[in-house]
Amino acid sequence: MNTEKLFEILSDMHQTMEQEKDFLTELDNAIADGDHGINMAKGLAAVQEKIEGLKGQRIGAVLKSVGMTLVSAVGGSAGPLYGTAFMKAGMLMSDKQTMDINDFLACMDAAVEGVMARGRSTEGEKTMLDAMIPALNAMKKANSENLPPKAVLEAGVAAAKCGVEYTKTIAATKGRASYIGERSIGHQDPGATSFTYLLDVVANAI
Repeated sequence: MNTEKLFEILSDMHQTMEQEKDFLTELDNAIADGDHGINMAKGLAAVQEKIEGLKGQRIGAVLKSVGMTLVSAVGGSAGPLYGTAFMKAGMLMSDKQTMDINDFLACMDAAVEGVMARGRSTEGEKTMLDAMIPALNAMKKANSENLPPKAVLEAGVAAAKCGVEYTKTIAATKGRASYIGERSIGHQDPGATSFTYLLDVVANAI
């Protein structure tokens, strides 16, 4: 992946969030503030506005800019969490012009660590990590088996989808959803869902 491909993926992410914002907001309305889809669409729209000025930059600089934009443009917890994920990935890729599957998995590792630290959370607490961590583990396994990059990414998407289903079975212990405790059981986590959409965009673009 070069920066031109990254710009294409970011555009597709924006389109996907626009398409899914009502559903994500509906999910969020059931257990939290009801603004996740709206905020994600708004944040990625802001990213789109910056792309022209990022042309010619290295991949790391683009990812860091995306992260900073999401922090400033996305409300609620999603902005700081997604922003941290992109900024950590950007720091890792600071001197690179292209990204291969091993770079992507390293970026995912950094993103997961960043989200865990920023959100003070881990797997099993009904957050985006319940999709991120299984996806990362599945992709590492697929990559170790020398599967092609697209198959690696598809394995991650499948695991993320399973993670989203898992969030329906547990009570939230972090974020606004934790305020309703056991009543959050039966509802899927909006952050885990939006992450799965974004990873699916990457898989489809490769």
